[in-house]
Amino acid sequence: MRCGPSKNHPPPKKALGGPAELAGLRSNKMISSVVATWYDPTQHTGINMVKRRIYDSEGHIHFVTFSCFKRRTFLQQDQAKGIVIGQLQLQLTERAGVCSGFVIMPDHVHALVWFPKPSQLSSFMNKWKDQSSHEIKKLYRNRFPNYWGQLDDDEPIWQARYYGFNIWTMKKFEEKLDYMHANPVRAGLVERAIDWKWSSARWYLHGKQVGLPIRVPPGLETDDEFVVSS
Repeated sequence: MRCGPSKNHPPPKKALGGPAELAGLRSNKMISSVVATWYDPTQHTGINMVKRRIYDSEGHIHFVTFSCFKRRTFLQQDQAKGIVIGQLQLQLTERAGVCSGFVIMPDHVHALVWFPKPSQLSSFMNKWKDQSSHEIKKLYRNRFPNYWGQLDDDEPIWQARYYGFNIWTMKKFEEKLDYMHANPVRAGLVERAIDWKWSSARWYLHGKQVGLPIRVPPGLETDDEFVVSS
């Protein structure tokens, strides 16, 4: 995997900036049958959940989101962000998967991932969350005991489940990249998306390394509907 743009798979034209685009998520065409639970990542409790189908057999790119338990800022520490990125790379490597973009915020995570084989998303997300949760808890127990001592040790790091959205056009891919990369700017953490170290924005603009390889799967070159090939 390359850690920068390539001739075969150049970065999208609109990799940075742009307004957040979340409307109409439920109206998009979807295919297949794996059932998961959806929650609104903007809500701090995650209590109001509705059933939403996760489609994982069509070779699509997956835009995934999950949040810290009770929207606590467990990812405020850079070491915790590094754990999330490290586990993302490890779990993708085990499945020959691809990361096409990500952002690690203080209390939630977004990523664009793709797998060459079907029915990988659920196990990938479970392992990513489980392993990173174990390491983050260990980090806080050892490095930040005063803070961790104020919490219930049995409480989770992550809110239950995750939000998944299928992508099969370049237009939608660019929209989600823009939305992810603009998160730190909207939150007032930085003035420019490329100033946030914990996202793929710098790779798309300058081809700089961002902690794991970034690739756009083959087949994502037009605005037509597609199934990405392995």
